[in-house]
Amino acid sequence: MRLLKILDLGISGLPSLFRISALENSLLLSLLREARRYRGCFVLQIDEHVQREIMNHRSLKHPNIVRFKEVLLTPTHLAIVMEYAAGGELFGRICNAGRFSEDEARFFFQQLISGVSYCHSMRICHRDLKLENTLLDGSTAPRVKICDFGYSKSSVLHSQPKSTVGTPAYIAPEVLSRKEYDGKLSDVWSCGVTLYVMLVGAYPFEDPDDPRNFRKTIGRILSVHYSIPDYVRVSIECRHLLSRVFVANPDKRITIPEIKTHPWFLKNLPIEMMDGGSWQKNDVNNPSQSVEEISSIIQEARKPTGVRKAGEPFIEGSMDLDDLDADEDIETSGDFVCSL
Repeated sequence: MRLLKILDLGISGLPSLFRISALENSLLLSLLREARRYRGCFVLQIDEHVQREIMNHRSLKHPNIVRFKEVLLTPTHLAIVMEYAAGGELFGRICNAGRFSEDEARFFFQQLISGVSYCHSMRICHRDLKLENTLLDGSTAPRVKICDFGYSKSSVLHSQPKSTVGTPAYIAPEVLSRKEYDGKLSDVWSCGVTLYVMLVGAYPFEDPDDPRNFRKTIGRILSVHYSIPDYVRVSIECRHLLSRVFVANPDKRITIPEIKTHPWFLKNLPIEMMDGGSWQKNDVNNPSQSVEEISSIIQEARKPTGVRKAGEPFIEGSMDLDDLDADEDIETSGDFVCSL
């Protein structure tokens, strides 16, 4: 296994890309938790968020969701091996383009909704949908890949008032109000923000004259104060959809099933994305570890381990990283690009 490059930091850790030459396929290794040295032992701090991310991600098999492969435990890290999206973040594509045409924005939005709809059908709410968590594969007509389920939660239970999770620009009013909320409807709001940014090239609730003022952004979200600039050409149908998404009262907000029947959404909808189409079916060619195997690995990860000897490989017999310093905390959590 050969280190190719280090990727950007994510919420859960520093992901690592591994290339399997024989299969001509790439994998991403997300290092969820690094070990901390405590009384001569390395201790992995595995909390409920880490376990939930692993279990939720494992249960999802859909073309618009980054595929889960397996969980690995090393002497210093707990990691998820997953599909690598060679096209990078949708955020980067927008930064390069400035903004998308309405047709291009719709193409990506349709895929985003397809993936989110599947998550909800599996009783999982993402709760941190954003452009940075929306990846693209390397194909000519890029396929959206939703990633990072660190904030995800079962939709059977409503999120409690104190669980204000997500990224500020994408957070729904009910989440900011610290009320009990339905994660499915807060996901709808975040999808709407994503659509707006694709169309306009800016966040809907940031003050154009003072975009870094967090208090103003929060105030504008709570009052649903947004507008589409005159220089941006957006159809009446698209404006109508946004107006149905950006509704302060979640009970009156459009739902994912309703979005999927909206005229703007249905325009140029690929046949394979329609209900019953090939994109709606589970990826049966994506084997994963059993829940029991993963639970066993997580349980093992919670046990303190002795300090590794200098020169011991990071992943047994596979990677050649710097030797560990037994007197320091391990701060190598993150994403790397490697070749097998």
